[in-house]
Amino acid sequence: MKRDMSSTKPYITKDGSTIYEIFNPKNSQVKNLSVAIAEIPSNSSTKLHRHENFEEVYYIIEGRGIVLVEGDKYEVKKDDFVHIPIKALHKAIAGNEPLKILCVCSPPYSHEDTSILEDEQR
Repeated sequence: MKRDMSSTKPYITKDGSTIYEIFNPKNSQVKNLSVAIAEIPSNSSTKLHRHENFEEVYYIIEGRGIVLVEGDKYEVKKDDFVHIPIKALHKAIAGNEPLKILCVCSPPYSHEDTSILEDEQR
């Protein structure tokens, strides 16, 4: 199965990022993971959140920023990877340019499995 960004309708996740869900069990034959592109506008961030039952890997496609994971602060740029363990509190913060992140989740991402711990975006 082949997919491209132009055939994927974006939506806003509970954490406030714009997501293009490329592969997940609801839109493909993929069963054990999901693959999405997240976009965070410049000088803004996702809400602090955690995923109760899946781990996540970020691959930075474009931009610079910070990814917070359980109190650790990672300065990120194009071609960096960040692992986010199950139940780890995390947040992505874009710098002076938008941050574009490839997100791979296993098991697949679900809104129901995401807990928001912050009301406001920065």
